[in-house]
Amino acid sequence: MTIPTQFTPPRLGLANLPTPLQLLTRLQEARPGPRIWVKRDDLTGCALSGNKIRKLEFSLAQALEEGCDTIITCGGLQSNHCRATALLCAQLGLKCHLLLRGEKPEHADGNLLLDQLAGAQISAYPAKQFQAQLPQLLAQWQQYYADRGRRAFIIPTGASDAVGVWGYFSACAELADDFRHHDIRPRHIICATGSGGTQAGLTAGAHYYLAGSRVWGVNVCDDEAWFLNKVAQDLHDWQHRYDLDVALDDLQVSVIDGYVGPGYALADEKVYETIADLAATEGLILDPVYTGKAFHALLEERDNGRFGDDGDIVFVHTGGIFGVFPHRQHFTSLGG
Repeated sequence: MTIPTQFTPPRLGLANLPTPLQLLTRLQEARPGPRIWVKRDDLTGCALSGNKIRKLEFSLAQALEEGCDTIITCGGLQSNHCRATALLCAQLGLKCHLLLRGEKPEHADGNLLLDQLAGAQISAYPAKQFQAQLPQLLAQWQQYYADRGRRAFIIPTGASDAVGVWGYFSACAELADDFRHHDIRPRHIICATGSGGTQAGLTAGAHYYLAGSRVWGVNVCDDEAWFLNKVAQDLHDWQHRYDLDVALDDLQVSVIDGYVGPGYALADEKVYETIADLAATEGLILDPVYTGKAFHALLEERDNGRFGDDGDIVFVHTGGIFGVFPHRQHFTSLGG
């Protein structure tokens, strides 16, 4: 793969980088096996935390490059991406309009509460309508703003598209520095995958910067086939949009399926136990929607031998702390 050194897509400096790479020493004592390191992308900011910020550095830069004054994006009621977009738009002086899947509750909580505090305009749609009509809804609102003399830029779910790929492609250069600093050569890099963009960027970036490391996405919705197709499509669009000399057939897209549980944004008891155990052992907070499922899968698959008996494993902590609060009823038995 050849990325022209003179090529730099528009980018804003919005995240607190580099994020730390942390070894889970106490977990290692409790559950021996290949060492687990965590790339703490939950620390990209405070309320502006998580993996979405890396992608939005490029997506929002592109919007400004095109002279847009309004951002339209979409996701579930508790979307980390929508929360991050709303707060960044407030920081940049852009109007933000969120199209959300589901019925708005009487009292907002978690990410939805932060969306409101950030001043985002919110349009909520029943799940069936959202899933069936999302492209039309996005286009209708974009035209609505055009009719009023505004220029709206659409960012897809999770900022997972050709522009967003750059977020975690560039993160792999940071990981390469981390690995040199700690003198490690991890064989496996694992992340939660919900819209495919983080996995796409990591897959391309690992091939370019991290020879010998394999990226795995743990799907938190849909199935393996859907993500193999979605990641491949994002990478194809990235190659085409930027006219990159990338041999896509050389990029290995890998998915760990079987941990969706009851469904998207729903978790089973084992995931809640994993979240509680890691918080009590390492002071590390996962969420039931993304990282809790992915880390639970990592532990199960490590114990079952998928990753071999030696080498190091890196878990990319993509954030989501605000997604814990709407699940508070599942943690009521904890604490002394």
